[in-house]
Amino acid sequence: MKFLTIICLLLCGLLASAQDNWVAPESAKEVVNVYSENDIATQKGAKMYQKLCWTCHGKTGQGDGPAGSGLKPKPRNFSLAEVQDQSDGELFWKLSNGKGMMLPYKHSLNEDQRWQLINFIRTFKK
Repeated sequence: MKFLTIICLLLCGLLASAQDNWVAPESAKEVVNVYSENDIATQKGAKMYQKLCWTCHGKTGQGDGPAGSGLKPKPRNFSLAEVQDQSDGELFWKLSNGKGMMLPYKHSLNEDQRWQLINFIRTFKK
């Protein structure tokens, strides 16, 4: 019985650390944002963020939204280098496919809308 408990604890630990390490496929790095540096797209992304994202990621993208406080792992702080150093394609892939409590938006937002959100996420860069 002790052996089974130890195995369960190890598996839970591995699953928890696997959720923290969220890596997009290499091919995502090469995907180009067709709306890069487009102010209108960024403004549209801001409106979508206020409707869809702020409750978990916070109004200023710090990962401190009211709905995100109980989530594990915590929502990402978009101003951190670990987010901002990723390519637009990597962020697009993550937004599209989701993971855990982060829903996949490829079913509810079209590509243009997802790129617009990526543009707005870039505004949180310090």
